[in-house]
Amino acid sequence: MNPPKIVHIALGSNVGERFVILQNAINLLYEEVGNILKISAIYKTPALGFEGNEFLNACVSVSTRFPAEEVLLKLLQIEKRMGRNRSQSKNYQNRTLDLDILLFEDEVIETEDLRVPHPEIQNRKFVLQPLQDIAAREMHPVLHKTIAQLLKETGDSSEIQRIEENLKVPQQPFKFTNCNYIAVEGNIGAGKTSFSTMVSQDFNARLILERFKDNPFLPKFYENKERYAFPLEMSFLADRYQQLSDDLAQYDLFKDFVISDYDVFKSLIFAKITLQEDEYLLYHKLFHLMYKELVKPELYIYLYQNTARLLENIKKRGRDYEQNIQAEYLMEINQSYLSFIKSQTGMKVQIIDISDKDFVNNRKDYLVLLKEIDETITR
Repeated sequence: MNPPKIVHIALGSNVGERFVILQNAINLLYEEVGNILKISAIYKTPALGFEGNEFLNACVSVSTRFPAEEVLLKLLQIEKRMGRNRSQSKNYQNRTLDLDILLFEDEVIETEDLRVPHPEIQNRKFVLQPLQDIAAREMHPVLHKTIAQLLKETGDSSEIQRIEENLKVPQQPFKFTNCNYIAVEGNIGAGKTSFSTMVSQDFNARLILERFKDNPFLPKFYENKERYAFPLEMSFLADRYQQLSDDLAQYDLFKDFVISDYDVFKSLIFAKITLQEDEYLLYHKLFHLMYKELVKPELYIYLYQNTARLLENIKKRGRDYEQNIQAEYLMEINQSYLSFIKSQTGMKVQIIDISDKDFVNNRKDYLVLLKEIDETITR
């Protein structure tokens, strides 16, 4: 998963309770687009290019995982929710809320619906002044000048007045302060890697990802399970043990926040399904010799998805060796996980049903997951 990008957005309103509208828009940007990083002061400016009420203008920087085109769609939806009806007229008009993408990192985008950087940045003091508050050193990717330089050189001499009221950054309610090591588990295609990566990016957590792609036995196993089950499970166990031992040794679990997209106990869960009885007995002994040496997670999260969604996700991500996985195999894996979870008495375990959620493409779903986890941690 690619790291989030920073988008700079201009906000303006000259109809209704303007300050309240701008604050509500920022709250919606947090819910729909991404984390709010910085907010400028608010500036009162006259309507430009038409006779109308005075505007309140501000700029905000947002960390987002969505591409610019999708951010634009979300901005239009937020405008609509806040009461704006866009007219087909090209003339300037009064508006409840105006949201514009100014900069999207250093990207230059020209489509029928979107131009980035915004083509009028350098000509609008009511944009440059608040943008300078939060991005004075940001370089315009086309003009190759900083925002501070553009403000100094702009030909716009419009009157602009800072007001005393300030917009507030929506408080990030999730801190994970009472938990230093979380393991995220789930069936094949459940989304555990995506979720772990997102949390690590948003909360500056140390990330441990399972190195399953390097396992040479995995494609062979899906072709001939009986022959390759034991070497596959042994190689997984050895690799997981070594990786967790090495990676966790690098971190101070009293200070660092660590999140992993697996727990080594999954080795026993899969081995129970794939191995013959005599192989499993040997494997079980070796596993527990290793397991007792490892640091255990403070919270074990199981992301549950129904079988239909799992098969859909597996097909979508397109790994050749996974395409023949059967529904029965996924159901067996899920049942084994649930049996393991029920047997745990000394570990804090949380099962979250995400069958009707898309936390990658729907930020609200992601925030719901964070809220559920935070409530579990703080109990």
